[in-house]
Amino acid sequence: MIYPDSFEHKTGFNAVRTRISELCTSSVGRNEVEDMAFMTDFTAISRALGSVDEMTRAISPEGGFSLGAVPELAAPMARARAEGAFLSAEEFLLVSRSLATAAEVARFFAVESATEEDEAAESDASYPLLREQASSLDPLPLLAREIDRIVDQYGNVSDNASPELARIRSELSRISGTANAILRRVMARAVEEGLLESDAAPSVRDGRLVIPVPPMNKRRIQGIVHDQSASGKTYFIEPAEVVEVNNRQRQLQLEEQREIARILIQLTASLRPFMAEILENTRKLGWFDFVLAKARYAGETGGMMPRLSAGQELEWYHAVHPVLLLSLRSKGKEVVPLDIRLTPAERILVISGPNAGGKSVCLKTVGIIQYMTQAGVLPPLYENSRMGIFDDIFIDIGDDQSILDDLSTYSSHLRNMKLFLKNGRVGSLMLIDEFGAGTEPQIGGAMAQAILGSLNRLGVWGVVTTHFQNLKLFARDTEGLVNGSMLYDRQQLRPLFRLAIGSPGSSFALEIARTAGLPKEVIDNAREIAGSDYVNLDKYLLDIARDRRYWENKRLDIKRKEKQLDQTLAHYEEDAETLRARRKEIIAEAREEARRILDSSNASVERAIREIREAQADKERTRMAREKLAQEKQELTDRLSDGRDDSENKLLKKAPRPKKAGSHAREPRKAEEPLKPGDFVKLDGGGTVGTVIEIAGNNAVCSFGMLKTTVKVQRLSRTMGKPASGAKSSSFLSRSTTDSLREKQLSFRSEIDVMGMRADEALQAVTYFIDDAIQFQQSPVRILHGTGTGALRQALRRYLDTVPGVVSYSDEDVRFGGAGITVVNLR
Repeated sequence: MIYPDSFEHKTGFNAVRTRISELCTSSVGRNEVEDMAFMTDFTAISRALGSVDEMTRAISPEGGFSLGAVPELAAPMARARAEGAFLSAEEFLLVSRSLATAAEVARFFAVESATEEDEAAESDASYPLLREQASSLDPLPLLAREIDRIVDQYGNVSDNASPELARIRSELSRISGTANAILRRVMARAVEEGLLESDAAPSVRDGRLVIPVPPMNKRRIQGIVHDQSASGKTYFIEPAEVVEVNNRQRQLQLEEQREIARILIQLTASLRPFMAEILENTRKLGWFDFVLAKARYAGETGGMMPRLSAGQELEWYHAVHPVLLLSLRSKGKEVVPLDIRLTPAERILVISGPNAGGKSVCLKTVGIIQYMTQAGVLPPLYENSRMGIFDDIFIDIGDDQSILDDLSTYSSHLRNMKLFLKNGRVGSLMLIDEFGAGTEPQIGGAMAQAILGSLNRLGVWGVVTTHFQNLKLFARDTEGLVNGSMLYDRQQLRPLFRLAIGSPGSSFALEIARTAGLPKEVIDNAREIAGSDYVNLDKYLLDIARDRRYWENKRLDIKRKEKQLDQTLAHYEEDAETLRARRKEIIAEAREEARRILDSSNASVERAIREIREAQADKERTRMAREKLAQEKQELTDRLSDGRDDSENKLLKKAPRPKKAGSHAREPRKAEEPLKPGDFVKLDGGGTVGTVIEIAGNNAVCSFGMLKTTVKVQRLSRTMGKPASGAKSSSFLSRSTTDSLREKQLSFRSEIDVMGMRADEALQAVTYFIDDAIQFQQSPVRILHGTGTGALRQALRRYLDTVPGVVSYSDEDVRFGGAGITVVNLR
């Protein structure tokens, strides 16, 4: 249960919902945001948060996930259910895009077929919840291919949708050329006779080709008058020579429309059995859009996955109010985070402290973060925080007095307390601001203490803010309650907006009054009226808060020094381990060297003995020589086993000496040389070696095979490898390059305007344009060059004659520009 109905407005969650809705890219996703609600099922909450956590990793630079178009298809599908009804070509294009997005999502989250079991396990563990949702998507590949065959990427029915449509359009093109030729002859003759202006251009009225004629010449041109200008100075006449051709053209246009309707009806009939799957895909893609928006919001606010518990638990670190965070960040300010911990033994926190010290913000932060978590939105806190699940969240904050209900401020608070006492239970979280305020302080404090005691006995959890001393004392002496205070800098007379749990806080009324500029005599008079006991109690609270800050700083200082000692000890242990390893290595090397010397000596001795034998020396002398050699060999072996011969000692002197105390800090590593043109580099996350061409500030122009691109210097790392040569290098295309080409293809327009350019400028622009058109398989394309003297038109056409990919070119239809536009057909 959530109380009151204005809970989201009071805590600021309505702004969270609005921002997530703005981050959605589809109306289907925004509908999911509207349906987002408070949940109490632990499994549902875990899955919702886990999905967002997986999505934050999926959209990271390492993940690289992006969501395509998610069109709303419910209305077109409902209209197309009736037999004989059909979707328009534009609506089929939306269906095609939806199926393409479903295929991309399913492919991204699919378990790749790995050759090793551990790779498959790792892939399966990356996004298990998102993969489960993606596995139910059905891209309907056969239907998608059929739609793509019939409808092009601009939402038009393709010429090859049927043989009849291809025939009709071919005939239309031929008839249009005939009409244009006839009309040009008629206009040229009329201009020669002075019946038309030399710059007159044909136009279309009611689907008929007409020419503009001055009123005085309208009877001198045979034809049908279709219209006149608003000023009456121009008549639009269809020359008699083109009436029959226009009639045939109009007939073919009607046949074209009938054939298109027939094709779309047939295609709709093929789609109708799969409407349920298409709508389910749309719903799933809307859910992905919704989760993606929540992941982006988590990126904006620092949302992280906490440690969830099925019971009631509240242990948060570095929690912030997301709306306040974004508001202060836009102003260049930082928000003070909240650390709070409640336990079954201390379930209700009673916060006291100065006005404008952050008590209400603390209350709202607790409310919105708990609500975000149970609504499936990652809360902005550290991931080591622990969060439980509450069945109810009640809040009493602000002024709910009502003229219509005849309620005062205090009466509205009492009505809320009645509901809290009636519905409160162990799984309830209650947030009460300025508890007991709104009436006479003594009775108000007493009522607040009685209500707080009853809520405590019900086992509820909660946060309460107050200025009443009796509630501070009650929290100190009552099990289940704990005091807390918002810290205040008494020297600088400013709030610190930090929560300290364990001791009550002072309201700092006299200090705040002094800061506000009230006269000293008024403040002294107030001190006398309050009495020394009250003022001294407030002073004691200040001293406690001061001592608490002092010992807190001491604790932090000791913790910092302990960390430094641990680091020093770790360095010493690392150095000692290095010395031990080096000593073993030196001894091993020395022994090996000694063995080699000994083996060499043995060989020399044996050789000497062989020579003695060959010289037929005395046997006794030979025996004595052998005994002496054996004795020397034994002595050398003993020295090796002892490991302390002179060569070893000399080698040991080369070992590094331990560092003196206080010198444990290591020398900084030499900074890496900055990149320069000619260096071989790799791009982060890529394995292809490229060459730096130019450095411009923080950007570098690099070539990767035949690809030339500009990237940030920080994304490059120097490598000893060399760029691969041949087709392998030139055929490499990174994911970012593919996405860039795809984006360029989607934004490619099938016409270019070079009017007003010089011939060399126009030729260069048209060269790039024709190359892109051939690469993206766009045909036909239009070049707008105007009529003028005809020099630019001729230069462009001479260039087109040299391009292998150009099949043919011709003047545009007279209705759409005539000789001022060249239509180019490409392979």
